[in-house]
Amino acid sequence: MRIAQIAPLHEAVPPKLYGGTERVVAFLTDELVRMGHDVTLFASGDSVTAATLEAVWPRALRLDPAIRDPIAPHMLLMERVARLADQFDILHFHMDYWPFTYFSRQPTPFVTTMHGRLDLMELQPVFDAFPQVPIVSISDNQRRPLPQANYAGTVLHGLPEDLLTPQRGPRDYLAFLGRICPEKGVDKAIRIARAVGMPLKIAAKVDKVDVEYFERDIVPMLGNGVELIGEIGDAQKSTFLSGARALLMPIDWPEPFGLVMIEAMACGTPVIAFRHGSVPEVMEDGVTGAIVTSEQEAIAAYPAVAALDTGNIRREFEKRFTARRMAEDYVGIYQRLIDHSAG
Repeated sequence: MRIAQIAPLHEAVPPKLYGGTERVVAFLTDELVRMGHDVTLFASGDSVTAATLEAVWPRALRLDPAIRDPIAPHMLLMERVARLADQFDILHFHMDYWPFTYFSRQPTPFVTTMHGRLDLMELQPVFDAFPQVPIVSISDNQRRPLPQANYAGTVLHGLPEDLLTPQRGPRDYLAFLGRICPEKGVDKAIRIARAVGMPLKIAAKVDKVDVEYFERDIVPMLGNGVELIGEIGDAQKSTFLSGARALLMPIDWPEPFGLVMIEAMACGTPVIAFRHGSVPEVMEDGVTGAIVTSEQEAIAAYPAVAALDTGNIRREFEKRFTARRMAEDYVGIYQRLIDHSAG
């Protein structure tokens, strides 16, 4: 199968540090190549891939201080894909609604994975205008605000089996991994860690839009067992997550998937997560962690979570969240769309 994977240009594929969408695109692309497919990745020039790289911009936009208009490089990306579309059996976009207009009017089958939240008011008329465009959700919960969309399937994310693995050593702190912003609940994580008497290590980035929240609400809480270590990449995650007794995920938003949950599972680390969005689809309460609804419940759940079998958590990851399973799910969707287009 000749497959085009089209990634946003904000981050490299895979990202050097933080980045969920581009990380998933990297895992999917390389796994499709391992399965024998002919794959071309449209991405920034600093991407690293087993596929053929079609570099549309020299480097990731987030790391290029000269970029003032990020839309312009993405316009070039859409045009490059359009000119080469007839060379592929399927086009797989990871760019939200960007491809809907033009690619609905050309013959090559395409599909778009929606990686973000779908509960935004302004999305409703967009999806009303494109009722036939096939999209993929990354959890069933993600679909709820847009029931009218044309879902080709739900594909839960996956990781390469050997990317993150349990490391030997003590598990003597709690962990927070991701992004510091109000909806991710870093302040709640700090209060939970202090209540259960455990140190907390925060491996996270701060976007410009969240600097005020960080400086006002989080900086005063640092110290006294709470350590901010900044962004980390995949090379550091096995050690970071394997050293944690549990990962805290006290979110306050409709999480579309939550890659950090399966990253923790890959390291045998249980997760204490608030019941929002995809959490009940990804986690199994009492097996891979605890699903709670408040800080008080998280504190109460901690002793049982700390006693969970780390080997069993890793086995659950291997059963449900590998990159091979993810790629096989997508290939099934590709084939159905290709067959439908030919018919």
